[in-house]
Amino acid sequence: MAMGKVTIKGVLKKIGVLLLLGVLLIFTCNTVIESGAKDKTYTTLPTVPKNRVGLLLGTAQKLVGGQPNPYYTHRIEAAVALFKANKIEYVLVSGDNGTIYYNEPTTMKKDLMAHGLPADRIFLDYAGFRTLDSMVRANVVFGLDTVTVISQKFHNERAIYIANRYGLHAIGYNARDITGKQGLKVHVREYLARVKVFIDLLLKTEPKYYGNTIEIK
Repeated sequence: MAMGKVTIKGVLKKIGVLLLLGVLLIFTCNTVIESGAKDKTYTTLPTVPKNRVGLLLGTAQKLVGGQPNPYYTHRIEAAVALFKANKIEYVLVSGDNGTIYYNEPTTMKKDLMAHGLPADRIFLDYAGFRTLDSMVRANVVFGLDTVTVISQKFHNERAIYIANRYGLHAIGYNARDITGKQGLKVHVREYLARVKVFIDLLLKTEPKYYGNTIEIK
């Protein structure tokens, strides 16, 4: 009986240690990414430096239930605001185009044009399946050395960190974030995504596709 109690205590102790290590890992990854993006994201138009190209990171236009996705709406608004304030000259929309039924870049281009952006100022990256793909392809495929990333602050921080590790100088313009239950779920997933950044760096993960170079002009 005593042996059984000792065994259970030992197992519980090991589980506790593993949980503690997991929390420490998440905290460390989060801290490193926040530190790497410090003073590189902006929330107001007067303060954000001008860049030739803004990189709009894709997301779904609608939520699973069919309602408008506020993350999408706020990113479109941020890109339009940057362009109209002459803080960017072109928009590179990078997103998922995995099936014929789902096309983030084309959908975002239509909405940007509906807000007055000229079609010839919008370029599309159909292979931005992940943030890593978007940042690396912006540099390698689209030839960018500097870029203004357009997304919510938490996403911008991760994108900036990835970009800088792969040789792309990036700053971020923060679209409005979401609070409440929906925002909490996204932010929890973000902590795990930040751990994945370092796994990708360790494994030297490459984008799914490269392809021919495209000049933004």
